[in-house]
Amino acid sequence: MNGPEIQIRFVPDLRVFVSAERRSGHTPVATDGASSLGHVVESLGVPLTETGRLLVDGRPVDPSHVPVAGETVEVEGVARPQSVPGAPLRFLLDVHLGTLARRLRLLGVDAAYESQDIGDPALATLSARERRVMLTRDRGLLRRRELWAGAYVYSDRPDDQLRDVLERFAPQLAPWTRCTACNGRLSGADKDAVRERLEHGTEKSYDVFAECVECGRVYWRGAHHARLEAIVSDAVREFGDAAAR
Repeated sequence: MNGPEIQIRFVPDLRVFVSAERRSGHTPVATDGASSLGHVVESLGVPLTETGRLLVDGRPVDPSHVPVAGETVEVEGVARPQSVPGAPLRFLLDVHLGTLARRLRLLGVDAAYESQDIGDPALATLSARERRVMLTRDRGLLRRRELWAGAYVYSDRPDDQLRDVLERFAPQLAPWTRCTACNGRLSGADKDAVRERLEHGTEKSYDVFAECVECGRVYWRGAHHARLEAIVSDAVREFGDAAAR
């Protein structure tokens, strides 16, 4: 781009996406005089899924706005909690976010997960077909136009990833109602009905069971329950009230 020059500034949270020389504040950017502001922002490395208001000389504009010489652009981050209109809030996670998917399911959040790398085009198409918010750390995937909705997962630590998603979207929490393996719904199960699928020690030690209505997996409060309970308790304590609003 070597046309009209504008000044552009990203809020601090978005500077992780841009080159080092553009992180200090207002930076001159040469445009081509025809591309939209949304295209300019993405060309600098910031997915539009992560942007909130675009302000030109202090007035909000659409991403379709074509910048002209001398304009000053402020790019804000997404307002939190972020609303996703038009469909029940559901997520789709790529192959790199398996732990986050299991933790969302543990909290009763609808979180589909692709355990194989099916490629960005297929993920974007699935997001659109099932109207799911695509969660990923792949910036290129978030730029695909066929996505229904998407969000960048900023951390590589599962604890921080979970907090980020819960804070950003405030999903309704219903712990212990989804299968962490397949995302199906759990239903209470009679011990006699699942006895043949239990190891001898489990059969002798536990009496309360749940079963996935989709894959048939059986759950009980085993050795790992205390760790899972801590994840649930922390999330409900911090985000349960917000999610209910």
